[in-house]
Amino acid sequence: MAHRSRLAGFIIDSQGDDLASSAGFWSRALGLAIADPDSGGTGRYAELGGTPGNLHIEVQKVEHPSRVHLDIETDDIDAEVARLEALGAIRIAFVKRWWVMEAPDGQRFCVVPMDDPGARAEPNVWD
Repeated sequence: MAHRSRLAGFIIDSQGDDLASSAGFWSRALGLAIADPDSGGTGRYAELGGTPGNLHIEVQKVEHPSRVHLDIETDDIDAEVARLEALGAIRIAFVKRWWVMEAPDGQRFCVVPMDDPGARAEPNVWD
């Protein structure tokens, strides 16, 4: 059965205690407003708004070293993870409702549920 996926956006992982400062820096650096300084209400995420192509861009407070990772969103998590594994990616951890994965070159990324199929560019369709 076919499933769909596409680039959802970029997550700026920030190791440190001051999410507001990190979000403020990235807001000013990228010329994007802070749309929600406490996305999800957990004190871990600050969402930026007015993004190109309506991409989801947020600053996330993390314990691991700071880095940037991308999210791939899909209407079928299991099918998309299997497709990416066939390309050489490996599963790292299941978190809440998404998979953290690693590309063959070591880059981490997440496969997340597609919340709004009409929110961004038309998704790819995979058999």
